Amino acid sequence: MPTVIGLTGNIACGKSTVAKMLAELGAEIIDADTIAHQVMAPPGPVYEAIVREFGPGIVAPDGTIDRRALGRIVFNDPSALRRLDQLVHPTTSRVIRELIATSHARIVVVEAIKLIESGTYRICAAVWLVTCSREQQVERLMRTRGLTREDAERRIDAQSPIEEKIPYATTIIDNSGTLEETHRHVVQAWRAMGLADQKP
Repeated sequence: MPTVIGLTGNIACGKSTVAKMLAELGAEIIDADTIAHQVMAPPGPVYEAIVREFGPGIVAPDGTIDRRALGRIVFNDPSALRRLDQLVHPTTSRVIRELIATSHARIVVVEAIKLIESGTYRICAAVWLVTCSREQQVERLMRTRGLTREDAERRIDAQSPIEEKIPYATTIIDNSGTLEETHRHVVQAWRAMGLADQKP
């Protein structure tokens, strides 16, 4: 079995940036968000349950789930977001466990925004938490996703506060500076785990 690193952090903190750096160091990356998209797609195992729960208004003309329409519902209603998570997380977690069990990599990184909330952190040898300031989150969401400040703040507020995740973290990666600074943090944490010789 590979050594598993859980990589998490709130929206727009830079998990994907850190994941790319870890891939360059030799890790295999499992992206929980990509898996969630797959299980939500027709005829994925949770597609019909989501449509039943949230109605035909979330179905795009091509039959897939319109993620923007779904987002407008769940990011304005905490109970709706919880219901969506309850539908998606169990299957996503099962697929992640299957991918880890069949992986031939020495190091597997599970990149998941809800690594802790879903309980997936329990299968990880280490949990890396990526952080930055709230204002940086807002600015990045506005710049990269075209959101208004209000919508960006609503999405940030819909997630568990970063402070609640810190106790679970074995490593904190500060992504509030330059890419070079973040890369230095990542390499230092990689070496601290004794993984410097793991690059294939």
